[in-house]
Amino acid sequence: MFKPKTERIEKLAKIYPDRIKELEKIFSKKTNIYLDYSNIYHWSKKLNWHLDPKRLKQLLDSFDTVQLIRLYNGTLEGDKNSEQFIKEVDELGYDITTKPVKRMNFSIDVSGIPLNSPIILESFIKKPFLKVMTLETIEYLNTKLKEINDRGVKYIETMKCNFDVELARDMLLDYEKDSIDTFILWSGDSDFADPVSQLLKDKKKVFLFATVRRVSIELQETGVPIFEIQKIRNFICRPNEIQSDVSKKLL
Repeated sequence: MFKPKTERIEKLAKIYPDRIKELEKIFSKKTNIYLDYSNIYHWSKKLNWHLDPKRLKQLLDSFDTVQLIRLYNGTLEGDKNSEQFIKEVDELGYDITTKPVKRMNFSIDVSGIPLNSPIILESFIKKPFLKVMTLETIEYLNTKLKEINDRGVKYIETMKCNFDVELARDMLLDYEKDSIDTFILWSGDSDFADPVSQLLKDKKKVFLFATVRRVSIELQETGVPIFEIQKIRNFICRPNEIQSDVSKKLL
């Protein structure tokens, strides 16, 4: 049953009654929601708007069948914004799983290797792609790396923190408890194809909430229904990103 948690959601529900009916159908039975937040965050570049965790929580809490909203995101230790975000979503009532983000240095130092060697490029470009590159292309890329080296840059830092194991584990544990009928995954990552396939095989109701062009082929091949989150943009985006024609109706 849908019962809007805020006045704004109530107004939006009147503007988009079909969206609410669609969500009521999806959330018709006991539902758990799993948010791969780092994956979601990167969608903003494609969507040109950002998910607001507070407004998302308010929307999901408006459906009394939603039992638990799990959020997975790394903590960049020492970064005040990252640490504050985890604190804020915890206070909002999300079930949080977090761990430190790993910082890793990768060498881009091409000194001492032949110009046509792919050994450094292998750290950044998948081998099947490298195999189809011409020697001229490899030489060109190594030349560009040397130019960067000449500016004094020999390493680049990358960060890694994925939650495929934790999220998949929680989905399957919740399934084993047999207390949840519907599993909602917010992610497009191929790592979740196996648990999604298993849940579908066992006749569980599973939905993927994502933006279609950010869903891996592996997940699409499971046949899981995909709910395009663009359809609920004005419910879950930052307040200043609500579409102007809708914003006027909320005044």
